[in-house]
Amino acid sequence: MRLLKFVAVLALVCMAGLAVAQLNKFGVAEVQKVTFSDPMKVGDVVLPKGEYKVQHTMEGENHIMVFTQEKNSKPATARVKCQIVPLEEKAKRTQLLYNENADERILQEVVFSGDKAKHVFLRPT
Repeated sequence: MRLLKFVAVLALVCMAGLAVAQLNKFGVAEVQKVTFSDPMKVGDVVLPKGEYKVQHTMEGENHIMVFTQEKNSKPATARVKCQIVPLEEKAKRTQLLYNENADERILQEVVFSGDKAKHVFLRPT
């Protein structure tokens, strides 16, 4: 019985370690997923509704988010600069903050569940 408890505690510690290891030094996961229920303007590209893989990458000192549509033979993509803003605590759920302008949704911020920072999108230049 003691061995079983020890193994259970060890498994929980390992799982917690893996969850933390998935976050990079900025407190965000390198790859996430998001679903847009309506078309969404990301940077200077309007993405159709659907499921997207979202990858956080670095180009020099610039934080870049790359949105790639999944389950499509010709996937829509968008690249946008972002600013990483630390959160007070780990995000409990994924949240999208967008503005509506003339029937167009413009993505402003994304918080992914489990991340310790949010992505604030910079306007394209």
